[in-house]
Amino acid sequence: MCEDAILSGLIPEVILIRGGEEAVADNWKRNYPALQSVDVIVLTEALFSKLSSTKNPQGMALVVKAPSMEGAFPYEEGKSRYIVLEHLQDPGNMGTIIRMADAFGYSAVLFTEDSVDPFNEKVLRASMGSCFHIPLISFPDSGSIFDTLKEKKIPSIGAHLRGKDLRTTEFPQSSALWIGNEANGLSELTSSCCDILIKIPMLGRAESLNAASAASILGYLLAFPPDT
Repeated sequence: MCEDAILSGLIPEVILIRGGEEAVADNWKRNYPALQSVDVIVLTEALFSKLSSTKNPQGMALVVKAPSMEGAFPYEEGKSRYIVLEHLQDPGNMGTIIRMADAFGYSAVLFTEDSVDPFNEKVLRASMGSCFHIPLISFPDSGSIFDTLKEKKIPSIGAHLRGKDLRTTEFPQSSALWIGNEANGLSELTSSCCDILIKIPMLGRAESLNAASAASILGYLLAFPPDT
């Protein structure tokens, strides 16, 4: 993950290394010229362990400035696809969805600002570095996201239990897939504003899929429609 951050253009303010892992910092400085002037601090194992919530940290860390979650909206006419997260709270779900969006070539992940922080430590681990590869854009609320999408004439597709069976749905080339809160799904207002509501048919007795699983299935189908 540290190397993903470096390769994505983030320059650390400092490199933290556990004693015995100094060769890692030496290799980074040799392979990445932008790191030549970055300070390296070597910590004892006990002190390094206090920096991480994992039981067996790998012994290396970077202090970096988080990428901006504001700025130009990435858009390419006829080709842009987005994942929109409304009030998503679970960091594992957030990280998995970011990783999926990166893998399937989505333009950006949009989310309401009351969602979990995409640079939360657990989100970072779940995303496996994808948080550095794809724009993550925060909006004050769902309404401001709809305003931006409508300005670009991008249809909104909501994952909803009252939606149409995805097997009978034609998917547009450009779209924004909305995924709601883990416990409550999309808000009623958001559901009413979506152009299409779809659901995943299930044969078993499970009431629903979790947010990340549903997003991955739908995200794949929107990125690679059956007729392509």
